[in-house]
Amino acid sequence: MLLIIIPVFAYEVYTPYDYKYNENGDKLLFVVDYSNSMGEYLEHKTKANLVKEMMNYVLPQISPDTRVGMRVYGHTCNLFAYNACRSSELIVPLGFTNAPNIISAMSRLRPRGMTPITYSLKQAVNKDLDGMDGVKHIILLTDGGENCDESPCDYSIELVKKRKDIKIDVIAFNVHDDADLAQLQCTANVTGGRFVEADTRAQLFRSMEDMILPHKNVEATIYRAE
Repeated sequence: MLLIIIPVFAYEVYTPYDYKYNENGDKLLFVVDYSNSMGEYLEHKTKANLVKEMMNYVLPQISPDTRVGMRVYGHTCNLFAYNACRSSELIVPLGFTNAPNIISAMSRLRPRGMTPITYSLKQAVNKDLDGMDGVKHIILLTDGGENCDESPCDYSIELVKKRKDIKIDVIAFNVHDDADLAQLQCTANVTGGRFVEADTRAQLFRSMEDMILPHKNVEATIYRAE
């Protein structure tokens, strides 16, 4: 059992439920970054293409009893910041045996815009997963921090005050800014999720594979700073 303790200023103590990823009946939503920086090259391929390869690898490992879907953000280019910060779309609604649909949808996408992480998480929780029972598992994969004047950490802290059925795992893919990493780690920790940094293709594949296996379990406790 891994215990993660992180300080958060100006908030009370929160202890999310002991989440367990079960093989049967779970809901798994990927929230994937398609902002402009995902078009950068890493190991001779764009980061977006490495993510697509990784999804081809991990999707067959998910139990057929799990409903799987995908939301992406930053996949459209807008001149106005308001629109750019709402570039988020559920490209594949949650459903069974969705691997071919997800891969097909990803093939049509190109990295183009900004990084509205918080808005995407709000859409995922309030729309994509609305009305579904049981534990809802979000895996956020991003190569950068929020750049739309919101805080995914603050949103997650507010979320766990009201909801105990959402777990957010975060893969920080080739992220090196300390402030961005702190925000992303907070987003995972306060919901009882896992936070992983992946800087290479191999680390990306291994990180995602670990997150979809049922034997992983994490607790997170947050203490009010004095």
